Amino acid sequence: MLNASLQPSGALLRPDPAFFPAGGTLDGYRKALATQGPNLVSSVVVALGTVAVSLVVAAPAAYALAQLKVRGGPVLVFVLLIVQLIPGIVMANALYTVFGNLGLIDSYPGLVLADATATIPFAVLLLRAFMISVPKELTEASRVDGAGYWRTFFSIILPVSRNALVTAGLFAFLFAWADFLFAVTLTTGRTFEPITVGIYRFVGNQSADWNGVMATAVLAAIPAAVLLVVAQRYVVAGLTSGAVKD
Repeated sequence: MLNASLQPSGALLRPDPAFFPAGGTLDGYRKALATQGPNLVSSVVVALGTVAVSLVVAAPAAYALAQLKVRGGPVLVFVLLIVQLIPGIVMANALYTVFGNLGLIDSYPGLVLADATATIPFAVLLLRAFMISVPKELTEASRVDGAGYWRTFFSIILPVSRNALVTAGLFAFLFAWADFLFAVTLTTGRTFEPITVGIYRFVGNQSADWNGVMATAVLAAIPAAVLLVVAQRYVVAGLTSGAVKD
């Protein structure tokens, strides 16, 4: 993909294309930035908004399911598992009708909420699995000292769940960044469109300009790749470790 993005479009159609971009060109990147730059910014906004909404909702819900005696807690966990089995196209069609009535079509809040409907159940289950391992002695000690549920949540639970929070946030970001179904369903392109839809329409309009298409794909992959490298150690810790170590 990187190789193709640095070669002229005609070079990719040769019977024996070069494996290295000798005499390469940056025209594809210039065109990609000119046409897809705003779409990259839109995707960043949507992805960060999805992370914020997912963690704000999922962290307290996971705390309640893991540490508090919530009536119907096991049933709610089962429902969250079932929700993840619903096909995305079904959710997209239902959300289109609801958001159309609320005036959220072709808006950032609408797309953020749509992506969050898919990321919140997973985040709740992931954070709950981690918070269950938090020793009861920690929360009980804070309660003895006079801390309420919210003070315990912010002072005890969140700090020891940092790795799990980073992991849940990373998965939410990657889902929103790569989402195409909700994006193409809930946006028209008149006000904004994420990079996934931008690439789709760019390919349709510039089907012969393959170095521009590949340059756009490289630019779209960079944020996700960088984020994965930076957050890798937090993800591993969040998926495999508990709150305390012996």
